[in-house]
Amino acid sequence: MKNMLKGLGAALCVALPFLAQAPADAATPAGAGAADQALVQRGAYLAQLGDCAACHTAPKGKPFAGGLPMNTPMGRIYVTNITPDAQTGIGGYTEADFARALREGVAKDGHNLYPAMPYPSYAKVNDDDVKALYAFFMHGVAPVQQANRESDIKWPLNMRWPLMFWNMAFLQKGAYRDKPGKDVAWNRGAYLVQGLGHCGSCHTPRGVAFQESALDESGSAFLSGALLDGWFASNLTGEHNAGLGRWSDEDLRTFLKSGANRHASAFGAMTSVINNSTQALSDQDIAAMSAYLKSLPPVGGDGAAAYTYDPQATKVSLDRPANDAGARVYTAYCMHCHGVDGRGFAPMLAPLAGNPNVLAKDASSLINVTLNGTGDLVINGVPSPFPMPGFAAVLDDKQIADVLSFVRAGWNNGAPAVGAAEVAKLRQSTQAGR
Repeated sequence: MKNMLKGLGAALCVALPFLAQAPADAATPAGAGAADQALVQRGAYLAQLGDCAACHTAPKGKPFAGGLPMNTPMGRIYVTNITPDAQTGIGGYTEADFARALREGVAKDGHNLYPAMPYPSYAKVNDDDVKALYAFFMHGVAPVQQANRESDIKWPLNMRWPLMFWNMAFLQKGAYRDKPGKDVAWNRGAYLVQGLGHCGSCHTPRGVAFQESALDESGSAFLSGALLDGWFASNLTGEHNAGLGRWSDEDLRTFLKSGANRHASAFGAMTSVINNSTQALSDQDIAAMSAYLKSLPPVGGDGAAAYTYDPQATKVSLDRPANDAGARVYTAYCMHCHGVDGRGFAPMLAPLAGNPNVLAKDASSLINVTLNGTGDLVINGVPSPFPMPGFAAVLDDKQIADVLSFVRAGWNNGAPAVGAAEVAKLRQSTQAGR
């Protein structure tokens, strides 16, 4: 669940997503005094909940000025400027314009936004929260004059008018309504997970038209895990091996606040979600999200029995690494962090035994993180001391396949082996342009 991610996302906030928090030292925009500061602050919190900084702030760029490249099945697009600059940002948007773009995917000038922006999730945001978000983006964000960049999508796929029909087929309008028979915490968690948190944008499989296969728990595919931009966003249902079935409520709350627990550590796009969003949420909202996620029935399992730890066979292999190519790589490069017993040193160094990412059918995340490492988790301003390094320049495709096959079989994990061709494919796609 490490890449539970934004999701995580990798998140899929494009064209005109809206949510994030202005840096504490950002200049106060002109006219801020005219706004209700309590409303602006509430909007800042809601924006952080939506983690739009991850999409709309480019590396070393100004907050929310856009320019971040994002890959889609159609080609590369560049996220837009959502500062209140009148010429290049959203300074000319009325609250109604803002609400329409946020919840219906239609910009002020009438053009349709690509569904890579998760407006099918934001459609569930209620009017009061839209008002607070609008106040924040108009009065809590410094305007930046920075022109938006055209996408690299080629004609005819770059035409926007067909998106009207996409919306007719897949957009479900209407703010979230509390489900009868569910308590306040469950409904709050459902609203946050399905709406502002847009967890399904990464963690729910998509259909042939790039639509999410389900938008809430009424669909069996909802949050059952999905491949996205070289990462596999984990299963967030109660599935007992690759999902959250073995996680306690405390385990999940700890992960959302710190990015690590006794089962796994965040990597990939989920690192950004933890850094920019969930660690700053109130304990009440974290508890609500956990209550909702823990209520989801298991989906997507392979019928295997629940994982139980067994170190014996792996210990024999590690005692004789010359006889096992994967064990040789593990003892040379992995064992000092993840341990002979595969249990790591949680929460600082992730365990491999029973880790949901290791047990998942799709090994993309394991291959990707082994090749490229991961960014730092930064909790309360302090970077994690032991980030995962990348081994693309150190290990060849066969060595990575060998060690990951060893890990996926080890400690009774029982997951399928990894082939060198799988590694080569991800190496090519993730190393391009580096």
